Amino acid sequence: MPPNPDIRASDADRDRVAELLREHCAQGRITVDELNERLETVYASKTLGQLQEVTADLPEEDLYELPVPESQRATVEPVRASGVLERHGREAWGAWAAVSGINLAIWLLLAVTGTMVYPWWIWVAGPWGAVLLLITVLGRRR
Repeated sequence: MPPNPDIRASDADRDRVAELLREHCAQGRITVDELNERLETVYASKTLGQLQEVTADLPEEDLYELPVPESQRATVEPVRASGVLERHGREAWGAWAAVSGINLAIWLLLAVTGTMVYPWWIWVAGPWGAVLLLITVLGRRR
């Protein structure tokens, strides 16, 4: 049963309404100027009825937290943590292959010219490839 609108409002009642107005302003339902006007009215209110008038045109619950109707559910795409890899997996593997190929080519050129050096390119290709492989395998399981 709604409270009697003629009952005197407490400081806690005014603070609750003020916080509600700030939340509506943060969500873009009211402007900052409108928030300031309403806050003046809230803190000047003496009864619960006057407080209810300040928020009468605002929804009581956040509409974004309501369940999505079945007719709109098909258009809502779920966001997954592995979405970045799914969208950019080929690019990541392509970058790995290009960098690894360049490093291998430089190492081979040095080897062909007679300067045999330690196969340092493995330290570039190996860890990076291992991380990509793990992300790819674990990403598919989700």
